[in-house]
Amino acid sequence: MSALLMSLYGLAVYGFFFVTFLYAIGFVGNLPFLPVTIDGPAAFAWHDALLVDVLLLGLFAVQHSVMARPAFKRAWTRIVPEPMERSTFVLFASAAIALLCWQWRPIPAPLVWQVTSAAGIYALQTVFWAGWLVLLVSTFLINHFELFGLRQVWSALTKRPMPAPDFRTPGLYRHVRHPIYLGFLLGFWATPVMSAGHLLFAVATTGYILIGIWFEERDLVAQFGERYRTYRRQVSMLIPLPRRTRAGEPAQR
Repeated sequence: MSALLMSLYGLAVYGFFFVTFLYAIGFVGNLPFLPVTIDGPAAFAWHDALLVDVLLLGLFAVQHSVMARPAFKRAWTRIVPEPMERSTFVLFASAAIALLCWQWRPIPAPLVWQVTSAAGIYALQTVFWAGWLVLLVSTFLINHFELFGLRQVWSALTKRPMPAPDFRTPGLYRHVRHPIYLGFLLGFWATPVMSAGHLLFAVATTGYILIGIWFEERDLVAQFGERYRTYRRQVSMLIPLPRRTRAGEPAQR
């Protein structure tokens, strides 16, 4: 496949991802102008809605977990050109998110909590939007365009080789190992109204994130060895805490 077609493919996939990402924020945040949100009106019996929602969440978890593993990537690039591998992962992940938002069955009752004070609502909404900002900033701190496949297809178009993976801890990564996941968790849990369906979504995605971190860190240890082990000892996983440094062990930079 020509480098130009790969580049156009990468741009189209990124556009699809960006629209899906914006919709997902509104979906979780129950923005009123969207046709489907996480706490929309119930149109199905709760047990039918629960079954569909669990299947949708499971589909995303399986897709994302399997396609993110190095062994799958090695096999996949025998079929898909290597510069397109990341874009194809983003395409499938975005499609799974789009399907979830489209087919989600709200389960509004019972309410787990409902904040009624103006100050409480404002505080939770602030945390909600701060979470998505943390997520977005964190992608740019490492390499937003590589994370979503654009750098790879651009390298193919310009005939410049991709640089070797480099372990860095810029900005937020000096205080927490997974600020992207932290942003997701803030966005998923910070809500003034926690319905049964929203709780299902938050619990399932939190469980998936914790499992995903275990797999991801195993891959990072295999890739970077002692450098990542030292980083993992010094920096907390999701909650920013004071850096932990053993005697005689240099601080991670």
